[in-house]
Amino acid sequence: MNTKIKLLLLLLSLSYQGFAQEEKPAQENQENTKSPIYWLYDGHYRLAVKYNDYAEAKSALYNLILLEPKNDSLRYSLAYAYFDAGKYPSTIMVCNDILAFIPNHLGALELSAISFENLGLKDKALPNYEKIYMASSSLNALYKMAFLQYDLKKYAECGVNIDILLTHEQMQEAMIVFTEENSESKEYPMKVAVLNLKGMVNKEIGNNAEAKKAYEEALAISPDFKLAKSNLAELDK
Repeated sequence: MNTKIKLLLLLLSLSYQGFAQEEKPAQENQENTKSPIYWLYDGHYRLAVKYNDYAEAKSALYNLILLEPKNDSLRYSLAYAYFDAGKYPSTIMVCNDILAFIPNHLGALELSAISFENLGLKDKALPNYEKIYMASSSLNALYKMAFLQYDLKKYAECGVNIDILLTHEQMQEAMIVFTEENSESKEYPMKVAVLNLKGMVNKEIGNNAEAKKAYEEALAISPDFKLAKSNLAELDK
């Protein structure tokens, strides 16, 4: 499964749009006071990105960060460069620096959480998704929380979040992407995935009747949802 929370980043950006417009004259003055060396490294970075030379881009970012150590945009760009290269420990360390002075930086929380997941450290990823949900009420973040709680065998907490998800006003329109066996991505209603997860939780706690009911509800919505099909078949053996 491959889910992204890009909408969160967009909402965060939009929420500060008005503030940014009000502060434009001050920002312009700050831009005018930047040193020539800053613009040299800034041009270095932009040119390296233009030519897809990400090693040089990271080098330029390091220099820019040394000049502006509290510029979260520069550090976030560096974190994403590491993430895109699959260097997850480095991604986490850069994100930690961002979160040290902006605790609810949604982009850093997300990159850090996904990096922890990719390293198999689900117990470390879960708190980040909890913070994202508390800051944004994101349905995607709540689903990720529930799924990680299932993986960590926190079935009671998982069940509570499943109930919240199923009664959420946005659930009827929410969609989620799954990677099929042929490596192709396919979109399904998120409710189908949540019902499947509900079935999995009930199976684990020995409530097979509720598990079967949840799988059948999922298949009533999306008959081609393979996970619910296979889970139901396994339950009926």
